Amino acid sequence: MIRPATLQRLHHIRQVLLRHGLDRLLDIKQFSGPLRLLLKFGAHAPAAPADPPRGASIRGALEDLGPIFIKFGQTLSTRRDLLPDDIAEELVKLQDRVPPFPGCEAKAVVERSLGQPVTALFAEFDESPLASASVAQVHAARLRTGDAVVVKVLRPGIEARIRTDLALLHELARLADRFWTGAQRLRPIEVVAEFEKTILDELDLVREAANAAEIRRRFKGSEMLYIPRVYFDHTRRDVMVMERISGIPIGDVEQLRREGVDLKLLAERGVEIFFTQVLRDSLFHADMHPGNIFATRDARYIAVDFGIIGSISQEDKHYIAENFRAFFNRDYRRVAEMHIESGWVPKDTRAVEFEAAIRAVCEPIFQKPLKDISYGHLLLRLFQVARRFDMQVQPQLVLLQKTLLNIEGLGRDLYPELDLWQTARPFLERWFRDELGPAANLAKLKAELPLWASHWPDMPMLVHRALSDAAHGKLTVNARSPELESLRHELRRNRQQTRLGLTGGALFIGGSVLLAGGVAPTLAGLAVLAGAGLLASAWLRA
Repeated sequence: MIRPATLQRLHHIRQVLLRHGLDRLLDIKQFSGPLRLLLKFGAHAPAAPADPPRGASIRGALEDLGPIFIKFGQTLSTRRDLLPDDIAEELVKLQDRVPPFPGCEAKAVVERSLGQPVTALFAEFDESPLASASVAQVHAARLRTGDAVVVKVLRPGIEARIRTDLALLHELARLADRFWTGAQRLRPIEVVAEFEKTILDELDLVREAANAAEIRRRFKGSEMLYIPRVYFDHTRRDVMVMERISGIPIGDVEQLRREGVDLKLLAERGVEIFFTQVLRDSLFHADMHPGNIFATRDARYIAVDFGIIGSISQEDKHYIAENFRAFFNRDYRRVAEMHIESGWVPKDTRAVEFEAAIRAVCEPIFQKPLKDISYGHLLLRLFQVARRFDMQVQPQLVLLQKTLLNIEGLGRDLYPELDLWQTARPFLERWFRDELGPAANLAKLKAELPLWASHWPDMPMLVHRALSDAAHGKLTVNARSPELESLRHELRRNRQQTRLGLTGGALFIGGSVLLAGGVAPTLAGLAVLAGAGLLASAWLRA
């Protein structure tokens, strides 16, 4: 049953859509259940004197609906190949031009969090925000030491609004999981849970500061990427103070050209930064929309806003790297086999069929620059393949997929002639050589030798104990197979269903005899019922 608060939020969404005139863009036949009812019935919002452009209407609706919807629009804004130009241009404004909250409220949050007046903390504090985003806004300031900084402040009351929308997403995910046949593959409950963790992490600016410091340490001295310094003494859960940087917004391609920035080099470095963070560090900036990225004249990136950071396990990292390498080598059989081995598609999938489907999607786009690739068509084909082979969404990789789309979108804007495959391939080959080559294996062996040596003195006693237990019949081996456990559970369930079916049949026959009337038939019916009861009792205890 849908909760009243969820219905209230759905009704609010409907009112916002109507207020911005988006009902004219919706096909009600595509919806069912409460969504269809909310869109179809009720008082309509008064018509505006003049309908604004659809892009402005969509942006306005997302802003009114709150942080989660704004973040959705931010992600879409990097995919100009999937959107008409008028909509894409408006969604770009969501990246750093969300309506601000009053500067006096920001000062109050800073003073409450840091426990001192703003005048005691800063030599200067500008109440007019530099930028305003969905979760926080940024103010320019200067410390008493003279350092130029920016002060990031969470929006007042933002956590309550986010938790309300998360409750709605969880409710919709549960409904989809129950009533939609495609839910098993897309795993909406797990995806929403992963998204919840990500967005709630954004509400802790101490965590964001730690993320920034870690990535800054890993790219110390890098010619490709610079991360501003964090001032931890002035950082709390809802306030963060960071070094103020100077750079050209990555989305302003015309200014980059005027400043003489090498756009080809910048695009190539963006690809290398992504693979370095994923494969070398297993930790990556997962919110790389243009509002968070700047560039210098020497084609060096500057990144800010580390509220969303992705990480992957060693196992997933090796699977991803292997998939990329096989893909760049056009080894579609290996791509298919790895998807089956990892469980991303069912184990009974025929590799040769899956290989053919992947080849049909990927082969036409090889050796083409970004400008000649229709990613809308490509994504459609990939979704068709995923449905056909029952491919499941991997919730732990959702951020990685989102970031890869952001990188591709940035590359398309900066240098449409970029060959993504040829740019990434040398880096991947180098990574495999460094991580999995003979020299890497030898280095790992040397690193583990001290640990092995510390256990060598115990080996004779352990071997003696194992042999002694085997000789005296005390050695046992316990093995559990998920497949066998599943089969055993299925057999047990089928056996119980069979018993219940037989018992139900006996009860039905006995009841029919009783209903027929007569002494002899009644006695026969009672006997059948009694026998069925005993049978059921015995079988259900088995």
